[in-house]
Amino acid sequence: MIEAIKHPRRVVLCDARDAELKDFVVRLPQLFAEKQGEILYFHRNELRTFQLHDKTLVVKSFAKPISFNRIVYGFLRKSKAQRSYEYAQLLLSKGIGSPKPIAWLTVRNGLLFTRSYYVSLESTCPYCYNHLLEGKITDEAEVRRYLRLVARTIARLHNEGMVHRDLSGGNVLFGDGDLVELIDLNRIRFRKVGLAEGCKNISERLLAKREWRELMAREYADERGLDADECLRMMSEFNEIKD
Repeated sequence: MIEAIKHPRRVVLCDARDAELKDFVVRLPQLFAEKQGEILYFHRNELRTFQLHDKTLVVKSFAKPISFNRIVYGFLRKSKAQRSYEYAQLLLSKGIGSPKPIAWLTVRNGLLFTRSYYVSLESTCPYCYNHLLEGKITDEAEVRRYLRLVARTIARLHNEGMVHRDLSGGNVLFGDGDLVELIDLNRIRFRKVGLAEGCKNISERLLAKREWRELMAREYADERGLDADECLRMMSEFNEIKD
């Protein structure tokens, strides 16, 4: 705790020798205050892109926690930025896609935690799951290929004992080849993922048409060694969009 007070800004970098990267990360609170970078998302949390070393970096500024959490974060619990960084590293080590983690920064004022920042490379994936729902990919063969890839990726995540608790259509990315990337990772939880929880996790916010559910249920079941008919039944039960 004393160290946290003496060093109110904590920085972790993928390359500790990169002085320019460290300078950039340390200055993030100022850069956000000055509205620098390009806004990708602005609400309670804020997402901006910046150019550094001829690379595009995506920086997520997490909102200031409320009340008691301002003391909890950093002492009793890892910040959202730190979790995002470490979970991305973990996914990549398991062969599950996520944009490369670059750095994280936490800032506090005395005992009180203020903000945290997570830095990653910009994803090369041009699509997210929402594009399927919105009909922006019109080639049916490509749609089916992406659905299979997504189902298998989430099945692998569950096989590794991880549940992505913010598995929305904007947080599942894909593009050329077999690449699927998961983002917004700070709410991943670790436990043995059973049939019901896995089917609920994949279907609550992603699946739509019945034919999509049938396809994804087969792929998900095959990857996990489960019964496809039971997976389809559960996914249909949990899916927000009913036929």
